[in-house]
Amino acid sequence: MKEKNLWLKYEEESLESLEKFNKGYRKFLDAGKTERECVTEIVRQVRAAGYQELSEVEGGLKPGDKVYVEWMHKSIALFQIGTDALENGMNILGAHIDSPRLDLKQNPLYEESGFAYLDTHYYGGIKKYQWVALPLAIHGVIVKKDGETVQVVIGEDEEDPVLLVTDLLIHLSAKQLEARASKVIEGENLDILVGSRPLEGKKKEAVKARVLQLLKEKYHMEAEDFMSAELEIVPAGKARDCGLDRSMILAYGQDDRVCAYTSLMAMLDVPSVKRTSCCILVDKEEIGSVGATGMHSRFFENAVAEILNLCGEFSELKLRHTMANSTMISSDVGAAYDPMYSDVYDKKSASFFGKGLVIKKHTGSRGKSGSSDANAEYIARLRKVFDDAEVAFQMTEMGKIDVGGGGTIAYILAQFGMEVIDGGVAVLCMHAPWEVASKADIYEAYRAYMAFLKDMGRGC
Repeated sequence: MKEKNLWLKYEEESLESLEKFNKGYRKFLDAGKTERECVTEIVRQVRAAGYQELSEVEGGLKPGDKVYVEWMHKSIALFQIGTDALENGMNILGAHIDSPRLDLKQNPLYEESGFAYLDTHYYGGIKKYQWVALPLAIHGVIVKKDGETVQVVIGEDEEDPVLLVTDLLIHLSAKQLEARASKVIEGENLDILVGSRPLEGKKKEAVKARVLQLLKEKYHMEAEDFMSAELEIVPAGKARDCGLDRSMILAYGQDDRVCAYTSLMAMLDVPSVKRTSCCILVDKEEIGSVGATGMHSRFFENAVAEILNLCGEFSELKLRHTMANSTMISSDVGAAYDPMYSDVYDKKSASFFGKGLVIKKHTGSRGKSGSSDANAEYIARLRKVFDDAEVAFQMTEMGKIDVGGGGTIAYILAQFGMEVIDGGVAVLCMHAPWEVASKADIYEAYRAYMAFLKDMGRGC
């Protein structure tokens, strides 16, 4: 709270760079509303910046080489090889690219009372009542039995139709308004309204039949193809400047794509490095980092083993040393102080807009449950790196101790023995369909991640 607001510190040249950076960020958000779309956009950008897929490498790797490993189109790891031996460790930025949403079930299409619906199962921690009566879009893929993959985006183009979850009219809501917020909208009622026009000549389930006809015409799909589809329901619309002063960004999925983008840009812009730099952008964090594309999987460890092998250094022991000697920022968002709900925050330890990167020594809930809890020596070295680079940061916690909490991927990487701390961007309305972040904090996070990749080293 004692630090000057970043908007009062930036000079004109910095403000121009800030606006240019945030313009790129908005484009990234619009291009990547799902984890698959994010990976596609990331691959496009890294290849343009001179990275090559690890499987394309011929011979070995040497200092300065830039490679990436894509995993199941949902997670990706980037590496810039440094001059130090890999066994001495890496500087790692790790963020996630999945966000809370609604997923279609595998047998979703049905008709009821002249309406066609798509049945959903919500993904991640959401307030269900926030997802009703707003324009929604479908993003995802349909994979046919012959292996053909069809990309689906409905609701983003101005000429596209949009979808929605209906809500009960206020005139008949007396009983609904007496319910707990968690019960106002039930999970099974988050079904998407997709049609009301029957197919001419069809007597039974004619509205459903017309929807299937339209899907067949556009995507050449049958009803059975829903079984091997991954279709996600997200808010329709683009990222926008927020506030009369345009100081903020309003967008879907800023948790955690704001940290993913700033980490990615730091990785692309960092000059040649002494310690190998790495950026991990993973899936499934919002549901516990599980599955083959989550941080609990072995894909990252396997990628590091491949890197060691191509550097001519591989052994099981060196792999363990590489992981244990690494330092990491778990790049994930923090809960910005909201004066409208001040009773859940400890103002002395809260995150504020315009004050820079949010550093959290620990996450978890109540008695630090589920946290990696960074050690003091690591924080001291990180402070020096940021101060030397004149980067603004704030040491924070999620909120009042017994109110709740949350976690990140930090504890998973900490299991290798590496030093890890959480550091990201403060966000308002976290996990809502539309979230808000400060342009100044977004830009400062990028500067902080750049300093970390360039100057952070393993201490004693």
